[in-house]
Amino acid sequence: MQGDFHSVFKGSGLEFDDVRAYQYGDDVRTIDWNVSAKGHGIYVKTFKEEKEQNVFMILDVSGSQYIGKPQHQKIDYAREICGVLTISAVKENSSVGLLCFSNQREKYIKPKKGIKHAYELISAMFSLQPQSLRTSLNKALSMAMSIIKRKSIVLLVSDFVDENYERNLKAIAKKHDLIVIHLADHREKTLPPLGIVPVLDKETGRLIWINTDSEDIRDKMAERFFQKRDHLEKFCHQFNANYLFIDTSEDYVPKLVKLFKVRNKIAKK
Repeated sequence: MQGDFHSVFKGSGLEFDDVRAYQYGDDVRTIDWNVSAKGHGIYVKTFKEEKEQNVFMILDVSGSQYIGKPQHQKIDYAREICGVLTISAVKENSSVGLLCFSNQREKYIKPKKGIKHAYELISAMFSLQPQSLRTSLNKALSMAMSIIKRKSIVLLVSDFVDENYERNLKAIAKKHDLIVIHLADHREKTLPPLGIVPVLDKETGRLIWINTDSEDIRDKMAERFFQKRDHLEKFCHQFNANYLFIDTSEDYVPKLVKLFKVRNKIAKK
């Protein structure tokens, strides 16, 4: 297990172990000033390789995730991605936990190890019937911060159809190793010209009529989508979080493989 460890989930790799007397050549950044201040000499912190990781899935199950063709909705991709990564994590001896959210906590499963736990977690994701269709990323991230005490690899899977969640997203990124997986349906950015059609807001139940033949409306919709996507990507990079965008019309596996190859390459430096 330890030989293959971190082949997918590569974290910081080190955790605090003990303190010892300073020796010539030690990195001054490892000096423990609190211990040294007691007047018995200068001491440095020592670290050991971290043999276990906590991996935590935060899954958006709100109404906007149920958009797209049957079996190819955003929620289908979200569940599959979380399932694949859950299996990968437990095979590397990691503990895996799950938080499903809408504008409230829909499902929480404590982190545990083992393939049996992984199957229970995946079963819970696929059988879950959310009680609410609304979204609150802000509440979900706040819940996650109160639940996840130990530094973990956190995978946030959502379509990010929400506002004013950046403060808590920043807090999660600073405390944990954050991976953001942004899902979208191609019709959210490219409306087909179908004339005047009714459009249902899945979260509020409100029906509105849109003239899809209007180039101005289609252009504004696409512009707004790409602006929000670019903003989220830049925000993640600013706070050292991984960002991955996945359209439900494409195969997500090559993108996941590329993401974790990049993560492992950076971690080895």
